[in-house]
Amino acid sequence: MEILRKSILSAMIITILTGMSYSQDYEAIQNAFNESYNYEYTGQYSKAIESLKSVYSENSYEINLRLGWLNYMGGFFTESLAYYQKAIDLQPLSIEAKLGYVYPASALGNWEQVKTQYNEILKIDPKNTTANYRLGSIYYGNEDYTSALKYFEKVVNLYPFDYSSLLMYAWTNLRLGKTREAKVLFNKVLMNKPGDESAMDGLNAID
Repeated sequence: MEILRKSILSAMIITILTGMSYSQDYEAIQNAFNESYNYEYTGQYSKAIESLKSVYSENSYEINLRLGWLNYMGGFFTESLAYYQKAIDLQPLSIEAKLGYVYPASALGNWEQVKTQYNEILKIDPKNTTANYRLGSIYYGNEDYTSALKYFEKVVNLYPFDYSSLLMYAWTNLRLGKTREAKVLFNKVLMNKPGDESAMDGLNAID
């Protein structure tokens, strides 16, 4: 009985100490995050990064995500990509990590990687407006207006009176020679933003 009592007591002590350890770890991590926010606010990105590296765990989604952002803001794009990729590996369904990844990828001109991430987002959330709009913009910039049209159309169907989406949808229709549709859309843009220069240019191009 005495041996059993000592075993139970030892187990309780281990449990308490383990709980204290976790509590202390969380406190240290939270303090590191707080310090990183303060450094970020003053533009000291390297110091913000070092704050989090002091408590770094490669199994922490939150720390990797935050380091992805801070490295991007600090101009360390390659490092940023690596941290965002770790966050994605840890949480494959995370849309926020994929959206974060596209910032350094864009800065490095890795447009295929950017498109890959947006397409991965759309597999998870086909109606994601950010991914649809940005993919539409990429294809529009590449003069692939047929591909751009389907993405802008999705966004406009979800947000029929959104200024930016309407404007891009209108221009895409115009580039494809769909002048009747473009005219209707440009006029809707002018309801949202009277006198908009780009919409007026589009209407003048039709007339």
